[in-house]
Amino acid sequence: MSPPSFPRALAAPDGELVVLSRSLVERVTESSRESPRRRIILPFHKSEADPLHRMLNVIQPDSYVRPHRHLEPPKSEAWVLLRGALAFFTFEDDGRVRDCLGLEAGGEHFGVDLAPGIFHGLVALAPDTVIFEVKNGPYAPTNDKAFASWAPAEGTPETSGYLAGLREEYRRRHP
Repeated sequence: MSPPSFPRALAAPDGELVVLSRSLVERVTESSRESPRRRIILPFHKSEADPLHRMLNVIQPDSYVRPHRHLEPPKSEAWVLLRGALAFFTFEDDGRVRDCLGLEAGGEHFGVDLAPGIFHGLVALAPDTVIFEVKNGPYAPTNDKAFASWAPAEGTPETSGYLAGLREEYRRRHP
């Protein structure tokens, strides 16, 4: 019998009011460290059918987030960093980096709001980076993300080289 797989997301907290606290963030952060993907989501919305999805997304620097866009249906997204730092990228349809932003919790640039249909991705620059993320629902795994064909699939050997290339692009643009 194979071991149970690690969840991509934790269960949403119970109740009509969820208080965002340091202890909640610490619990989610610990799960991100234990996750084979080196990231985890804590949703606050109670159903995948909810029209607005709110979540904590905690990511470690060695996690690979494959560039993607939300096209069908089109979905806007916004991210605010609560802890840590990341490089946020937007891409042209052919994979060339369009925007390469440094975001840091408490810094001058601490979040982004992105229109639908734009390829994007991110790289955590600090351990235990915590993002508050909001996007349109509902969530349907079959069409939520259109992954970039020019970026390696998660879990393939090519991801480490691609991730290193994104880090280098960030260092080049933000010396």
